[in-house]
Amino acid sequence: MNKFGEKAMKQRRTTVVVVMLLLLVGGFAGGRLSILLQYPIVKDKAFGNLSYAYNEIMHDYLNGAQSKALVDGAAEGMVGSLQDPYSVYLSEDKGEAYVQSYQDHFVGIGVEIRQQDGAFIIDSVIKGAPAEKAKLLKEDEIVSIDGKSVQGWTFDELKEKLQGKSGSTVTLQVNRSGKTMTMKVVRGDVPVLTVYSEMKAGGIGEITISRFAEKTADEFDAAIKSLQKKGMKSLLLDLRGNPGGLLNPTIEIANRFVPKDKTIVQVVYKGEKRVLTHKSTQKEPWTLPIAILVDAHTASSAEVLTAALKDTAGAQVVGEKTFGKGIVQNFNQLKDGSVLKLTEAQWRTPDGQWIHKKGIDPNVVVAAPDYALLPRLDAGLKLTVGDYGDKVVTVQKMLQTIGYDTGQGSGIYDAATSEAVRSFQQKESLPVTGDMNDLTAYRVLTKLMDKYKVEDPQRNKAMELLQAAESGAAANK
Repeated sequence: MNKFGEKAMKQRRTTVVVVMLLLLVGGFAGGRLSILLQYPIVKDKAFGNLSYAYNEIMHDYLNGAQSKALVDGAAEGMVGSLQDPYSVYLSEDKGEAYVQSYQDHFVGIGVEIRQQDGAFIIDSVIKGAPAEKAKLLKEDEIVSIDGKSVQGWTFDELKEKLQGKSGSTVTLQVNRSGKTMTMKVVRGDVPVLTVYSEMKAGGIGEITISRFAEKTADEFDAAIKSLQKKGMKSLLLDLRGNPGGLLNPTIEIANRFVPKDKTIVQVVYKGEKRVLTHKSTQKEPWTLPIAILVDAHTASSAEVLTAALKDTAGAQVVGEKTFGKGIVQNFNQLKDGSVLKLTEAQWRTPDGQWIHKKGIDPNVVVAAPDYALLPRLDAGLKLTVGDYGDKVVTVQKMLQTIGYDTGQGSGIYDAATSEAVRSFQQKESLPVTGDMNDLTAYRVLTKLMDKYKVEDPQRNKAMELLQAAESGAAANK
């Protein structure tokens, strides 16, 4: 080979090396760019601090640490730093529980339980649930689960033992009116109902929505059809205490009442980069009078429905100003079950009003009676002569409301209070001790609820308005 050939060969080798280097550099740069695009957090200077803390903990922390727990903790802290009570990161099981809370069923036995003087008492049996099929009854006391005494357990421990895989069997020992019985219950799907309906006097159909979940619109449709078959002349919609929930079923329900093509709600995202206007797709005009009951705990999606029907469907809103939650959270479930719930938008009423931290004013303001706002008494309650404090005040007010004289009711559990409790216990065929315990408190609360059902001034006012509207409509025919 001559010197010109050798020179050409060297040039080709040099070119190949340069190309290889360029490819390596390009590949590295491309990979880095891909990482930066996929994980923009890497660009933040503070990411170095996070990485440093993670490495130090994993390598040197005395008690050791789990990588997953550290990452979950970082995610929780990051969302927590937003100081937004509605945005949250829920890791694995918590995320799964959050998603399941919106589904139309869960796996279990289907009972509601109260804790009473250290015992677990079945407060109600859900219709169609495994517990009903196994013939468990209200007021049964759960003594043991799968041969293990429940004495000293917490509610969470009891719940964990009652839940399990669908088709599996749990053995309960219950005390029923002094008789011990063993019941085998096959776990299965328990329906989660969010809609309750009842026909009131004068053809007033009442529907209560506890929250807006996956199947709430379907439940609502079934309730409407049932009431229509019974001759409903007007509708009373009770949204008191409804914390909201999913937006889609709320819009589906609004479609029934809001005139076609009228706005139900506007959802406005960050910087107004996206505005979603939900308009009614009503199929048949709604002609019956509507009244809606609201209070300070009516929030979020419940406020969306209230505003839509008030602004466009002529609904009379009765009660107290609503909570005022005019922002929207979207949630995404990750591969491991964790959930990121994040505030991403706010919403406007059909007439363009922002209601966040303002609430919705009712057409007719009616306050709830003072006794309806009394706090519930916690399980494990034990009060006797000489005790004092807020719980004693609550007990005295409850007893006074149902007609028992506690004297001055000064917050001291005195002889007059003890005598009032003794009188109540004697009338209710309870052990007469003069002391307040869970069982006595439960019976007092039951009497209060019975009184409220009759006296409820908000419901009674709404029914009065509906009866007047129905009479007026009949007169105009």
